[in-house]
Amino acid sequence: MSLAQITEKIEKDANAEAKKILYRAAEQKEEIKHGAETEALALESVSRTRFEKERPEIFKRREIVARLDINKIRLDAQRRLINDVFADALEVLKSLDRDRYTSFFGRLLKEAAASGGEDMEISKGERFINKEWLDKFNGENRTRIEISDKRRDFSGGFVLNNGRVCINCSWEMLMRAAREKLETEVVHRLFPA
Repeated sequence: MSLAQITEKIEKDANAEAKKILYRAAEQKEEIKHGAETEALALESVSRTRFEKERPEIFKRREIVARLDINKIRLDAQRRLINDVFADALEVLKSLDRDRYTSFFGRLLKEAAASGGEDMEISKGERFINKEWLDKFNGENRTRIEISDKRRDFSGGFVLNNGRVCINCSWEMLMRAAREKLETEVVHRLFPA
């Protein structure tokens, strides 16, 4: 056999072997493709069946979350309304005329004064409680309460100091105490069941 014939035979055998390999690869490719399609269809069917079973639960969960969001929004709106009610009440109290204002704080001062020799701090913008008013109060009640040079940052009222004991009768503290007592009633009036 000549070299050309040997080369031709090797090429022929190699081409035949390559065709067999390509044919087997094509068969494997089709088997893999068919298997993948079958598996994909099975997974889709399982997923669809699972979704149909879980669908009511998914919608129920979404409904629960939506209700929670609505309740959260409602509670936030109610909280803001309650805060507005107490803020408006504070504004009404702060705008009392001189007689009602000083009469109210005079009664509070009588109750708060223990020894009658306390020191009183008033707010920076206090309109009615001043040295003249306190001198008149001291004369009527036989007390020796002094107004401190120190001014506080609150909207009205006073803080009475007797050594280590401080009695805060500022509008803010009085409103906080009133809110603790009245908030439930305010809620019931604003939002009846």
